[in-house]
Amino acid sequence: MSKELLEIKNLKTSFRIKDDYYAAVDDVTLTLNKNEVLGIVGESGSGKSALAFSVMGLHNRAKIEGNIHFKDADIANISPAKLNKLRGDDMAMIFQDPLTALNPLMPVGDQIAEAILLHKKDMSTKQRRNKVVDLLNKVGIPRPEHTYDQFPHELSGGMRQRIIIATAIANQPELLIADEPTTALDVTIQAQILDLIRDLKEDMNAGIILITHDLGVVAEMADRVAVMYAGQIVEIAEVGALFDNPLHPYTRSLLNSMPSEDEAQDKLHVIQGIVPSLQNLPRKGCRFAARIPWVEESAHEENPELHEVTPGHFVRCTCHNHFYFPDESKEEQANGVS
Repeated sequence: MSKELLEIKNLKTSFRIKDDYYAAVDDVTLTLNKNEVLGIVGESGSGKSALAFSVMGLHNRAKIEGNIHFKDADIANISPAKLNKLRGDDMAMIFQDPLTALNPLMPVGDQIAEAILLHKKDMSTKQRRNKVVDLLNKVGIPRPEHTYDQFPHELSGGMRQRIIIATAIANQPELLIADEPTTALDVTIQAQILDLIRDLKEDMNAGIILITHDLGVVAEMADRVAVMYAGQIVEIAEVGALFDNPLHPYTRSLLNSMPSEDEAQDKLHVIQGIVPSLQNLPRKGCRFAARIPWVEESAHEENPELHEVTPGHFVRCTCHNHFYFPDESKEEQANGVS
């Protein structure tokens, strides 16, 4: 029996700017298995959230091409009525900013109950309230009966994020997308939220897409990692393989920008430039080439594709064979180049 839960094939999500369409997600192919955490990492503007919103069917004005297969349905080519039956029930999303995701004029308990009512109409009001209290208790809310009647502004940031998680898991979804779920939280609360998501995965046997810019979170939580840059997947591998043997220059640059516990560093590596805007994305060639100008142009493919270098480990473009950091010694360069 296949464990595959979600299959994305050649997905392209484009937004109209003036008279042309520009792809925020460009030819992305991914799979997600049941009871798996797939981490998607990259800088802001890389297309991570655009990918998540595409899977959830939340891009009303975007042009979606390709396929998103989930539960015998193609989300990229599905009617709004069928999509609404899936969304919030079989698949759900934990949004980045709980304060903007919650209705400020409605008690948080009623907001969770509303998510249940949309998909479980046979439950009585009392049954829904009891279920919401159980959910609040499950996500670690103290005094859940009291919290049910509170408004979002009366809660801390960590508690609001727990409310969002309770809403997302209210109908026990098989697919859960967490978009930067800990960005605005302090380190202690972040650890608690990550522990909660990990426990929920085990309880529900759900597949989770974890979107983040924090490689430390990915190392702790993910089973596989997809590195995204300028709308494309540039590397994907099991988490251990990616951290032990990063290949793409972008992946290596991200990892080299992290503080190391093993050795003292005078300063962290800084990646030159920024992620290009949609209108300035290169139509041909390696999209990361402009940020590593010391690597010769001939090292890049004209139309970079994903290559499987070892089983399950894919990297885009051949430039990884020639990449080095400018401040490396010749010996370090020789060891770092495949």
